[in-house]
Amino acid sequence: MGFGCNGCHGGAGGGGMGPPLTNDVWVYGSDDDTLFRFITLGSDGYQKEYNASRKGSENVVGPMPPKGGADINSADDIWKVIAWIRTVNPASGGGSGGEAGGKDSGGAPPPPDFD
Repeated sequence: MGFGCNGCHGGAGGGGMGPPLTNDVWVYGSDDDTLFRFITLGSDGYQKEYNASRKGSENVVGPMPPKGGADINSADDIWKVIAWIRTVNPASGGGSGGEAGGKDSGGAPPPPDFD
């Protein structure tokens, strides 16, 4: 993964110090909207912004930083990451659909956090 996600999620998304992206456990939801917001804000920011709670459990070393602490500079980059997740885990879902673990994002635009 060219953005550096493999440092925590493993080269093929199988996990490491971060959770695997290849299994069926999605602690906040696997819909596109949730993944976009989660990647943008990181785990702590997502929990705070959407009053989200974990739906499942994975072993992790620490919270995911905003944009994964990776070289993600645009919304297009995040969509590329989500597309990659879908290639390593086709069963993960997709589309959109209020699966977020906290309050529904209500179709609000993604957080404008790209400087």
